[in-house]
Amino acid sequence: MSDALRFALDGELTIYRAAELREALMAALPAPPASIVIDLAEVSEIDSSGVQLLVATQRAAIAAGVALAFSDASPAVRDVLGLFNLSTALGVPA
Repeated sequence: MSDALRFALDGELTIYRAAELREALMAALPAPPASIVIDLAEVSEIDSSGVQLLVATQRAAIAAGVALAFSDASPAVRDVLGLFNLSTALGVPA
């Protein structure tokens, strides 16, 4: 995915930012390039709304025929995805 559109998320991925981030991520899906990488290295906190955002983004990407990958998940992201048993489903190493 070297020609992929890259998003780097940082700070809190919580209910307080989910709507704002969802709008930006969904707006990118229908447009080229046909692949998107979302960098999660700088996410300091994630709650269930953040998890829902990641799952919804993955589902929307699949529906749009866009290849999506999550990269460099922070410890906070890995921990929460592990609690929800979603690491494998989202392609994020535990």
